[in-house]
Amino acid sequence: MINARGLPESLQVPGVSHRFLDTGRLRTHVAETGAGSPVLLLHGWAKHWYTWRHVLPLLGDSHRLIAADLRGCGWTDAPKKGYRTADLVEDLRALLDALGLDRVALVGHDRGAALALQLALADPDRVSHVVALNELHPYPNLGRMVRHAWRYGWTPFVETPLLGRFVLKHVPAFTRAWLRLGVADRASMPDEAVAAYLDVLRRPEIARAGEQQMYQFAYKEFIPMLLRPETRRLRPPTLLLAGAADPFTPAAMLGDATPHAEDLRVEVVENAGHHLPEERPDLVADRIREHLKRA
Repeated sequence: MINARGLPESLQVPGVSHRFLDTGRLRTHVAETGAGSPVLLLHGWAKHWYTWRHVLPLLGDSHRLIAADLRGCGWTDAPKKGYRTADLVEDLRALLDALGLDRVALVGHDRGAALALQLALADPDRVSHVVALNELHPYPNLGRMVRHAWRYGWTPFVETPLLGRFVLKHVPAFTRAWLRLGVADRASMPDEAVAAYLDVLRRPEIARAGEQQMYQFAYKEFIPMLLRPETRRLRPPTLLLAGAADPFTPAAMLGDATPHAEDLRVEVVENAGHHLPEERPDLVADRIREHLKRA
């Protein structure tokens, strides 16, 4: 069970247990429920396991669900370094080892979806399926990215060293606006959910980590990614779910990646934005269940 350093009572979800795992790289917090084939759920930027609070009860009858807090998020350790994509993927490998899982299905949202896709590319034998929500596939089209570059005018406020951590810790209105602008229906991002994320970001080490996640990708990885397109083939069956009203990663940015993948499908969810696990948990759970049946 999670110790006194852990979750507020308000974040407890019936049937979901919590524990810490020493992976050799991090002390990692996981929320778990259910039994059956294992599914690792990975949250997005500025969030934590609570992203999956509505999805977890819907799938526990058929799957063992493990919602992990990434490095520097939620209740997982937040060291000063280690926020490159390659580092975060190694964290996932170490977590699977600590859990004793040789092979797992990956479900990710936002940044967590990007990490799920990267692990599937790097170590496909450990990944049975991928469900990626509100994220681009690993084969971006430069022209499409340029046309939609205006959508990322907000990111310098959280990816710039020192400024980013200040904004995340001391200007909650910024993150609150990001959370609420990202949903098609404001009721799906209620005050208590917003508070669950903002309260954690007030911890200095978590605010610094949120800045570093964005900084490493924006300043160290993004341009090389565009200049050196991904050549590895995506082998596990993969489903991308995109919100039709997603203001940050709309389906129009995706382009055709099917030549690069063994089995890649894209579904656009109408009347939904960037936070699909919280906006449309029933649909997300249904699509996960269906997708995991694919050979």
